Amino acid sequence: MTDSPMRAIERRLAAGEVILLDGGTGTELERRGASMHDAVWCAAATLSHGDLLRTIHEDYVRAGASVIIANTYASNRLMLEPAGLGGEFEAINRRAVELALQARDRAAGGDAVAVAGSMSHMSPMRHDPARAPSPARAAEYFSEMAETLAAAGVDFIIMEMMSNPDLARPALAAALATGLPVWIGYSALRGERGEPVPFLRADLGFADLLGAVPPSQAPVAGVMHTHVDLTSPALAVLRGFFDGPTMAYPDSGFFEMPSWQFVDIISPAMLAGAARGWIEEGVQVVGGCCGLGVEHIEALAEMIAAR
Repeated sequence: MTDSPMRAIERRLAAGEVILLDGGTGTELERRGASMHDAVWCAAATLSHGDLLRTIHEDYVRAGASVIIANTYASNRLMLEPAGLGGEFEAINRRAVELALQARDRAAGGDAVAVAGSMSHMSPMRHDPARAPSPARAAEYFSEMAETLAAAGVDFIIMEMMSNPDLARPALAAALATGLPVWIGYSALRGERGEPVPFLRADLGFADLLGAVPPSQAPVAGVMHTHVDLTSPALAVLRGFFDGPTMAYPDSGFFEMPSWQFVDIISPAMLAGAARGWIEEGVQVVGGCCGLGVEHIEALAEMIAAR
């Protein structure tokens, strides 16, 4: 019997290989003409632009990605309920996984490509901790999310943009309870002194976040949704807490509202140069999120192949 896609990824990591993730999904949907929802960003596009979403996943696989992430980052109930889309929760999340699995089947060409279900603690009130849900309500929402992703057939769960310990802890516990492999991605922004601090909790140090949500609970941990220039400093802090395979999944640029357009994005060559440095520092999993598209993943694939 051949290995499952996830088993193949795990074997490659154990052998010291570099694994290539995909690029941004929401920003790529917007760039190709999908309408972004005012409240839930790219979540609604799963139902309104399913063919386009599947094509984007396929393009990342053909660019060389061994992992594609289903478009579920912004589709937890923390996002959907306030927008009046709670009734679409199951349809959006199941369809997002279905489209990613279809893309894998259509584009992988026999290569082992794993499909990850994304879990975040993103919410419309993300910048107002006082309006965050109660711990009990958050745990209920995250358990539903994790169980839905597992039932839909993802190979593993990736925790994206973990930055608020109060929400990251129940989210991670829910993902681990499924029994699926779970990777953790922490998110940072630049503090007043230039140091990395948790994206949603600038009152904490980045080390405080890692201490509160230990990366040792996962086989792979890394820095996600963090600007390219801040990724190395954040990884340096992470290495003080974790000696397993590390991941770099940066973003570049910023949103220009009200259209959710992402602008001021670095070139594919610049991303590949930065990623080469991260790999030299020991990173084994690389990709890109907001703003970084198919051409960036192609550049990463070429850089990895040339090493």
